[in-house]
Amino acid sequence: MPFETPDEKEIRRINRLQRKKFDELVHLFEPPLPEGVPERLSRIVAAAGILRGQVVLDVGTGTGILVPEIQKYRPGHIYACDLAKKMLAQLQKNYTGVETILADVRDLALPDASIDVVFINACYPNIADKHGAFSNLSRMLIPDGRVIISHPLGKRFVHTLKKTLPFALDELPTKSEAEQLLAPYGFEVETFVDEPELYILTISSNLTRILSEAPNSELFP
Repeated sequence: MPFETPDEKEIRRINRLQRKKFDELVHLFEPPLPEGVPERLSRIVAAAGILRGQVVLDVGTGTGILVPEIQKYRPGHIYACDLAKKMLAQLQKNYTGVETILADVRDLALPDASIDVVFINACYPNIADKHGAFSNLSRMLIPDGRVIISHPLGKRFVHTLKKTLPFALDELPTKSEAEQLLAPYGFEVETFVDEPELYILTISSNLTRILSEAPNSELFP
């Protein structure tokens, strides 16, 4: 298994802590956003290359700070999932045309090959079960579907945040770490941006090619 994953009891404990903490912090995610953040969010969404009519999933959506940028590209459908009920309630007040799902990404039951683009914005460090998450994303993505792992405040902010929260956060991966971690789930790194206040990792699903090249391999150990 590429990711070191806590046992199921610990995953549920972490998710409960996150749900409680982020329900308390809804107000911090509402506009006005810090200077420079809206422009960086625009760059994050642009990195996905969304085509009109495509289906988009926003993982860890919070109050939906990516939603207005995503909507500019006129997708066919937007799913937004989060662990925090109050976050999703605020999103529903702020925006229309979004289907919200209260769930951990690993538990999403959307159909196979039904998603074109996935955003994991300011959320990757929080995902307790990354093995379950990326296994499920690989299933739900179309062939050549794209995942954007991003943070509009960059790696340094995540490192600082780790000291203040009641649950563990993982660091955002380097390009080489991402290649090693995500290849077993059928993903390849396409683009990588690591600036002081912006992180964007674009990966694409190449599961069909990987299976054809290694038909006897065990994809998800």
